Amino acid sequence: MTTLPSLFTRSLTNFVESLAVAIPRLLSGLVFLALAYATVRIVLALVRSSINRIYVGDRELVGDLIATLAAIFLWFGVALTFLKVVGMGDIAASLGTAVGFIALGISYALSEMIEDTVAGVYLLRDPDFNPGYRVEAKGVTGTVAAIELRKTRIDTDAGDRVVLANREIEPRWTHDVPALGEGDEEGASVTESDGDNS
Repeated sequence: MTTLPSLFTRSLTNFVESLAVAIPRLLSGLVFLALAYATVRIVLALVRSSINRIYVGDRELVGDLIATLAAIFLWFGVALTFLKVVGMGDIAASLGTAVGFIALGISYALSEMIEDTVAGVYLLRDPDFNPGYRVEAKGVTGTVAAIELRKTRIDTDAGDRVVLANREIEPRWTHDVPALGEGDEEGASVTESDGDNS
C-alpha cells in the first residue's frame, strides 16, 4: 500500500512540472494571438481599401473574392503559427499537410466552378464585355444584362434571358459595336478567342 501514495505524489509532481512548462507557452500563445489579430486586421483593412479603389462598380465581386482569399490565407497562417508557438509544431505540420490535400480534393471536385470564376474575372476586367453591350456567344445573340463571377445573363432579341456559364463564353465571343449611323446596317465587330481577351 505504500506504492499508492508514492504513485500519487509522482503523478502530482509530473502534473505540476508539465503545468509549469505549459503556462509560459500558453501566455506566449495568447500574446502572439493578440499581436496577430491586430496585424491581420490592419493588413486586411489595407488590402480591402486598395482593392476598393481598383475594383469599383460591377467589378466589386472580383475585389471581394481577392479580399476573402487573402483573409483565409492570413488566418490559416496565424493558426499554424499559434500551434507552433504553444509547442504543437508536429500538429501544425500535419494540419498544414492535411489541409493541402483537402484543398487539392476540393479544387478537383469544384474544377468547373473554379473555371467559371476565373473566366468571370477575365470577363469582368475586359473593357469590350460590359452590361449593355451586344454580344454573340455560344450561338446566343443579345445584350449583356449582368456579369457575375460564375454566370453571365444575356437578354436575347426575342426578349428571353439566357444564363450561360462564364467558362462557355470567355474562350470565344463576338462584341457587336452599335452602328454609327442610321444608314449602317451592320456595326463593326470584335471577335475574342482563346486568351486574347485577358
